Amino acid sequence: MDKVKRFIARHAINYKGFKTDRKIIVIESDDWGSIRMPSYRVYNELLKEGYPVNKNPYSQFDGLATAEDLECLFDVLLSFKDKKDNCPVITADTVVANPDFEKIKKSDFSKYHYEPFTTTLRNSSAHQGVFNVWDQGIAQKIFFPQFHGREHVNVEYWMQELQNPYSEARSLFEYGCWLISNDFQKKISFQAALDTELLESVESHKEIIIKGLDLFESIFKYRSKSFIANNFVYHSSLNLTLKKYGVDYIQGMKYQKHPILKNAKRELIRHFIGEQNSNGQFYLIRNCVFEPSQKPISYDNVGECLKDIRNAFLWEKPAIITAHRLNFIGSINQDNRKRNLKMFKELLSNILKEWPDVEFMNSADLGDYIKSKSF
Repeated sequence: MDKVKRFIARHAINYKGFKTDRKIIVIESDDWGSIRMPSYRVYNELLKEGYPVNKNPYSQFDGLATAEDLECLFDVLLSFKDKKDNCPVITADTVVANPDFEKIKKSDFSKYHYEPFTTTLRNSSAHQGVFNVWDQGIAQKIFFPQFHGREHVNVEYWMQELQNPYSEARSLFEYGCWLISNDFQKKISFQAALDTELLESVESHKEIIIKGLDLFESIFKYRSKSFIANNFVYHSSLNLTLKKYGVDYIQGMKYQKHPILKNAKRELIRHFIGEQNSNGQFYLIRNCVFEPSQKPISYDNVGECLKDIRNAFLWEKPAIITAHRLNFIGSINQDNRKRNLKMFKELLSNILKEWPDVEFMNSADLGDYIKSKSF
């Protein structure tokens, strides 16, 4: 039954929207810049305290990328080239800030403070000089940061929980993190920065986006052309703000999730590759999956992703692969990175073998290409 569902889902996501006879591969990878699990030491401490950190792949594997993580990933990317002599490129969807735990605590949990993720890196002994490696990847055109939000935490709901000294959030705060798994959550996940039950909160989300996009430009020295919301949750009215501040392309899965707004059931909005909204922005919809850290050991990650790509090309669609950061991180569990990079290398090798005319692009380049064909 699962095979039948996957077969139907592949066709359903690709039958409509922008078409091209070019064999384009885009790899979109979320969560760069975010803390998630602070360290292997914290992971073990939480495990000893009885937190089920080994039950959720993000708490089990995900954290700030070390220099070794990036260098290992870049070595794989640099070992392949397409017909135009371009290497595969990771569109690194980046949150540009993290909570400033020290300042929040000094305010007695009454006020939220954040710091650029580059400051988070500098303040970590395990991440000294890591941003220099980011710069190297950017210069080599194999690592292309885009905007994933100001931070990967829902400020409104997290701060509410922090003000309760007996809350789970307050306990986890002392370890430098805000989430173990959704088992600890109410309706609004702490990870979904732009989710809310209150329509008036959407106004504060505009400010978060503006400050985040400006910080992105301050860090990377260019505006982000694309955006992907944390957990794929954001209100459509924010598209106008995104447009005004330079975002022409909206990354996402086939459904955009609207904030829950006290509804009994969350509204899901269907999108297709190349669909254009009223602000003139184009949607880039992921139609291929490479997420080995989130799959059972027995799952054929390479084979299933290749099936996704074949289906995309069958329908004359670009193949947009989702591959979150946690798949490439080894600082908490080195075997995670080794195993997944081996599969990633196998995937890229098979792509070039089956489609010698393939073209590797980043998300902004794909958006520009779609835009150029729409006029």
